[in-house]
Amino acid sequence: MPIEGVRQPDILEIDEMLRLRRFDGHFAFALPWYQDEETVWLVDGVRRPYDRAQLERMYGYLDRRGELYFIELSDGQGDWRPVGDVTFWQEDMPIVIGDHSCRGKGIGGKVVGRLVERGRELGYDCLCVQEIYRHNPASKRCFEKAGFQVYEQTEKGERFRLLLEGA
Repeated sequence: MPIEGVRQPDILEIDEMLRLRRFDGHFAFALPWYQDEETVWLVDGVRRPYDRAQLERMYGYLDRRGELYFIELSDGQGDWRPVGDVTFWQEDMPIVIGDHSCRGKGIGGKVVGRLVERGRELGYDCLCVQEIYRHNPASKRCFEKAGFQVYEQTEKGERFRLLLEGA
């Protein structure tokens, strides 16, 4: 279930090559992302790959929490391919770039920037990220570039917050 009382868009455009597509219940293509030990380490802090049932539970949970999207990249010919996922709600914004070839190319920063804009559209006064692990400096840099700041230490990392001006 998306954010209570808010209609989740089917598509959130980012630019001509990047968009967010609303979760539609089909996710088999994402299983290899979550079977990659490096990805799971960055996301969960463990090196235990997901099976299909665990992935289904995760997506079910995220879809009930907020607006769950697949991050899609255009081939320039009108076809889009999923390269990651992100869930947006005021208290968290978990993001995964599952396709290794797409990491380090600014995609995460563009996605976070678009979701900050979404937060402003919804009138939020702040956005939070529940935890970024210490062993994930790329994620930390991504959110810091968008203006998020550490507001609390956790056992394994830090919590981040962005105050939205003019909300």
